[in-house]
Amino acid sequence: MAIPNTGYPTTLDDTNATPSATVEFPQPASSTDLDATNVEHDLLHKNLSLAIVALETKLGITDSNATSGTLLQGTGAGSSSWSSTLPAVTLGGAVTGGDQVMSAVTHKDYSETVYAGGNTGTSQTLAETNGNVQTWDMNGNCTFTMPSGSGLQAGTSLTLILTQDGTGGRTGAFTGVKWAGAATPTLSTGANDIDILAFITFNGGSSPVWYGFVAGQDMSS
Repeated sequence: MAIPNTGYPTTLDDTNATPSATVEFPQPASSTDLDATNVEHDLLHKNLSLAIVALETKLGITDSNATSGTLLQGTGAGSSSWSSTLPAVTLGGAVTGGDQVMSAVTHKDYSETVYAGGNTGTSQTLAETNGNVQTWDMNGNCTFTMPSGSGLQAGTSLTLILTQDGTGGRTGAFTGVKWAGAATPTLSTGANDIDILAFITFNGGSSPVWYGFVAGQDMSS
């Protein structure tokens, strides 16, 4: 026997056009002797049959045809079906939603990414793409530029957790923010003081209007 047995579904079979002792499905030319070494006709048929059976076993039995926007899902007992409804699944990695709408969704036991921005310096341009909850260490009198751009969605919220450094007395200014009562808040000034500010925009885009609220101040103790 020259042709190796099919390795599917453990490994993918090789269909190299040049027959050899390691190719499960060689591609003989029209003039090739089908009993020649490495292209034995009976062994090709055997491998093909075994691979088809293995594929059928993996897919199971289905009585429906593939349509646009559907996935083939195992339904148990060696059967499968095409469906646009996802079954209960456990995600194994990050999912990018592409700013698409999810309707009629119930969330349970969820959290938001917390982005640690580090030291503020004297200016910071905030980006919601880093995360909707952000921590910053105030080591200078900082002017914060609020997020904007075509990717900023209407209804985006942003929470900032600002911590004074060991010196304290750092101030914060925020561009393009409308504050509750038209009163711009003054940050807590004590060393290591923590203030939490919340923001939301209802229009997003390149010229967003941000509304700001004080969630809590002097929360270090």
